[in-house]
Amino acid sequence: MPTIASDSLPLGHTLPSFSLPDVVEGTVVSDQNVCASKALLISFLCRHCPYVVHIREALMQLAADYQPRGTIFLGISSNDPEQYSDDAPEKLREMAMNCGFSFPLLFDETQQVARAFTATCTPDFFLFDSQSKLAYHGRLDDSTPGNGRPLTGKDLRNALDAVLAAQPVPGTQLPSMGCGIKWKAKPV
Repeated sequence: MPTIASDSLPLGHTLPSFSLPDVVEGTVVSDQNVCASKALLISFLCRHCPYVVHIREALMQLAADYQPRGTIFLGISSNDPEQYSDDAPEKLREMAMNCGFSFPLLFDETQQVARAFTATCTPDFFLFDSQSKLAYHGRLDDSTPGNGRPLTGKDLRNALDAVLAAQPVPGTQLPSMGCGIKWKAKPV
């Protein structure tokens, strides 16, 4: 699969509006449910992408470390399940249950939420501050499948620490790398 880099939503952008079903609980989660948090990390994910498979355990550890500190984690899958049946809600539910996700995994059937966020790949990370402003849009760290670098979560951890301390995220924000979102074919 070709590797795609994400880097389009500008820092300071307000959290886009969304209302999506959680594939595990069946409840609806919206921006209104999460906008009062100290920090909000939204990760665009899917089941089959080797980049997502590569970082899943590190993401689970990140959630374990930062949820107790007031960060809300959400996963969103926007891939077209007709092209990739592994990204259908029931298969996403299976992944979330098997991996022990401690956060909701939402399904973006219309792909409107991915477009509102300008998400382009999986994984794609968007970190919002307590004012619901985008503070970080970048990678977990420099580890990718096959490059031999350890998964540390360093880039995202530094961003989370800054946001939780009500400070600007230091340094250059490097884009996330992964598989492109599988967009639905446009009707002719």
